[in-house]
Amino acid sequence: MRRCCQGVGLPCLFKGVGMAGARPPRFLLVFDFDETIVDENSDDSVVRGRALPERLRQSPRGGAYNEHMRRVLAFLGEQGVRPAELRAAYENIPLAPGMAELFQFLSKHQELFELVLISDANTFGIDAKLRAAGVRALFRKVFSNPASFDRRGVLTLGPYHSHKCPRCPANMCKRKILGEYLAERAREDAEFQRVFYVGDGANDFCPAGTLRAADVAFPRKGYPMHRLIQESQEKQPGAFQAAVVPWESAAEVARYLQEQLRRKC
Repeated sequence: MRRCCQGVGLPCLFKGVGMAGARPPRFLLVFDFDETIVDENSDDSVVRGRALPERLRQSPRGGAYNEHMRRVLAFLGEQGVRPAELRAAYENIPLAPGMAELFQFLSKHQELFELVLISDANTFGIDAKLRAAGVRALFRKVFSNPASFDRRGVLTLGPYHSHKCPRCPANMCKRKILGEYLAERAREDAEFQRVFYVGDGANDFCPAGTLRAADVAFPRKGYPMHRLIQESQEKQPGAFQAAVVPWESAAEVARYLQEQLRRKC
């Protein structure tokens, strides 16, 4: 007679009727980076304490921001800021409250959760921070603006892609990235029972709008993603289909996910 694994403190790994068809439940967990995994905007972290010319002090909004950061990074390189200094700046960005606890939980349940990161920051900074935090191996894919050092040691930044979404900056639409990733995984016969999305910004609201009723959006409490979800629910009840679980500490996300695993038996 089959015993439920919850009795020994583990999530249930049984699916279907018999042992032959047993497969672990599969969940996709999508993360943003700035002010989600880390507790500040990584672009601000890189320039903190450095004197910028007037033309670079005010960052533009919308699609021009990627181009603005390209100019900022070029200026820093021209001023002699070396790769090691930039790497250290990214590595030293603090994690958001409770994020270490969430990663500890996910590291114990890697067979259940597939992690991807979608961010409008840059690949170099994200990779540096994730490796410093010891969590890079948890992520199957990182989608961000490409960044690499040229022969002069200047960190060059590019746009991630082009798209036609009117809500998103010209260099990145997270909705498009998430949709393409889900389609790719479906072709590889990966079926996700639920999608969980952890974010904070206005550009996280766009992909979260594609989540189904079974999915969960985790907006950081009081940040733009949270406010936009609240506004959409007030203007058009039911239009935002996913369950909404705001968080102040990522430990709240870990506790929610743990509870979902307990309910599987």
